[in-house]
Amino acid sequence: MATYLDKILSWHRERAHADSRSLEVLLRKVEGCPPTRSFRASLSLKSRGSERCSTELRDNTESGGSTDSRDITELRGSTESADNTTGTAEIISVIAEIKRRTPSKGDLRASMNRPSVDAAALACSYQEGGARCLSVLTDKYWFDGSEDDLQHARSATELPVLRKDFTVDARDVVDAKIMGADCVLLIVAALSDAQLDEFFCLASSIGLDVLVEVHDEAELHRALDIGANIVGVNQRDLATFNVDRSRAVRIAELIPEGVIRVAESGIRDPQDVQMLAKASYHAVLVGEMLVRSSDPVAAVQALRNGQAGEAPHVSV
Repeated sequence: MATYLDKILSWHRERAHADSRSLEVLLRKVEGCPPTRSFRASLSLKSRGSERCSTELRDNTESGGSTDSRDITELRGSTESADNTTGTAEIISVIAEIKRRTPSKGDLRASMNRPSVDAAALACSYQEGGARCLSVLTDKYWFDGSEDDLQHARSATELPVLRKDFTVDARDVVDAKIMGADCVLLIVAALSDAQLDEFFCLASSIGLDVLVEVHDEAELHRALDIGANIVGVNQRDLATFNVDRSRAVRIAELIPEGVIRVAESGIRDPQDVQMLAKASYHAVLVGEMLVRSSDPVAAVQALRNGQAGEAPHVSV
């Protein structure tokens, strides 16, 4: 029986096969794209208590500069004191996701009698709550996402944005850059070793960060073999959609120093965040719980701080 992942990948591969666009032509378009915001550097900043952190990072990256370890250390030091004085010390970074529906649950807001997602407004709420980065679904057929959602969210904030989609072709990588993304997703389970290496190198060459997603130890080794420096551990089995919350803790021990660790899926509340922070994760990527929250600003704050607040418990 075909799984959700099988069906999704098959659909995307069929589209890629029918795509007659030239990769060379697309690469020429990249030359006119503005500089990206550094997704990885944003997650490397342990504390963010003032706008100075995000503003300086934005000014540096958008002027064509890079953010090295010294820059990160200086920004970290300048913001830790601000967090401590307000009593809102951050224990983990939040990558806040914008998505409208999932294949297994349908429209995430339909059962709540709430308006459909406004990507720009939700992105602003996430930034106000202290999210470090955004993740935006652009898959139309399965998740009702769009390029417009990504562009509206990025234009409304100062945050780096991950294009959350199923990358199966080199043109998908270049499309991410052209539409304004700062980071692209590579799912190890969806790609061969040769594709992983090709797409990772291509993304890096055009200025994109890469979040490489794994589900088990074997996939982690494949991610590290291509030089992945941001690794996302998805706690959801993409075949069954069941969540295994011990998976992220188990795999964290195998991720070397210097690699940004991101826990994905199945994160319901600040208690889950506390567990993941203790397991040395730098960030959590959270979608459904935030999209369904009546107060996404408070929900992001509660996750960042690992404290009970307005973040609702969501069964996933």
